[in-house]
Amino acid sequence: MIRIRSPEPDQDAMSRSVLASGIEVLSEHIPGVRSAAVGVWVRQGSVHEAEDDSGVSHMLEHMVFKGTDRRTSVEIAVALEGLGGSLDAYTSREQTSYQARVLDEHVPEALDVLSDLVIRPRLDESDLSLEREVVLEEIAQVEDTPDDLVFELHCERLWNGHPYGRSILGTSETVGGMSAQRLRDLHQDRYTAANLVVAGAGNVEHDDFVRRVDELFESVKPGKRSGVTEPTPQTRSGMEQRSRASAQTHIVFGTDVPGHSHPDRYPLILLSSALGSGMSSRLFQRVREELGLCYAVYTYQSFYGVSGVSGVYVGTRPGTAQKAADAVRTELERVAADGLADWELDQIKRQVKGQVMISLESTGARLHRLASFALHDEPFLGLNDLLERIDDVTSADIRRVAGDFFHPDRQLELRLGPA
Repeated sequence: MIRIRSPEPDQDAMSRSVLASGIEVLSEHIPGVRSAAVGVWVRQGSVHEAEDDSGVSHMLEHMVFKGTDRRTSVEIAVALEGLGGSLDAYTSREQTSYQARVLDEHVPEALDVLSDLVIRPRLDESDLSLEREVVLEEIAQVEDTPDDLVFELHCERLWNGHPYGRSILGTSETVGGMSAQRLRDLHQDRYTAANLVVAGAGNVEHDDFVRRVDELFESVKPGKRSGVTEPTPQTRSGMEQRSRASAQTHIVFGTDVPGHSHPDRYPLILLSSALGSGMSSRLFQRVREELGLCYAVYTYQSFYGVSGVSGVYVGTRPGTAQKAADAVRTELERVAADGLADWELDQIKRQVKGQVMISLESTGARLHRLASFALHDEPFLGLNDLLERIDDVTSADIRRVAGDFFHPDRQLELRLGPA
């Protein structure tokens, strides 16, 4: 039963419906493709967990693949791969997602498998005892990979006790203490219609897609929507060192920035790209090409519901760590003081727009973009509108945002390597 149908007048390819149960269903028809990407998002991530429950959302994501009331783990693996498709999942700070990519003729099978995973996981204690070891290996892998671990450590310190700083994987202690009953309780409480977004992008016809979702998910309880993340406290700045025997020192600069729906997201993206996206960026040219201080240097950004993070990573030998950090600080100071020259802003706009358009030739990228409208309670934004928002960023916007967020004194610098 469909309650709302609200296609945007300027976005004929994108459609949104809300089922009577409360499940949001979105689709985007992409002409000329013979495949489709389909996904289910649950508004449940690491920010919704208690500290002593850290990692339970990620563990539940793992456990649904161990078997359902209708399929064994092997049958889940074969169901779409045997058709030439793929099946994947991830847990983030604010959502858990299950996605499939298949030929358009196999969209019904993809939706059937995804609904099975989301609605009917077995969550047996015997499966948990095995999968717990898999997740503990995943945690150990991060701890043995310093260029991953440095981001975990930086995140924890930057957010100063806020749930944004918790590891998505959890800790050895919290994972070791999880029970199957806890996973069943979480599934019953959060995998409800109010928290579900189902989306498809590719050769998908909206009304048929909605009808199939309505049939397959009709048993889902309405439930209550997961709570909004609390505003973040004052984040940390300064410099911290974590000693570790390694051939490189891994350095992350980072600070908090506005969340996903804030209009400053566009100048932030342009600034981050100009500083550290690609070989033409300021940091690559200065720190790697001119000074020869590193192999890898780049910027990164994540935008969450109420806040986000923007930063810089550089990996260098311990003997050159101070020189590399000083070079990064100098570039941050320059952009914070001066913004970008008009020619540089025009160039980075062309670069970002090109990257966006090329990436959106993928049905998977279109799927994630489509789902983000519902997950962040935002209206549809067409590709032309997106490009216009990038074009509308002015030099004054860049100077203001650079001064507010990019000065090195605002950053938390964390170094992981030999003391």
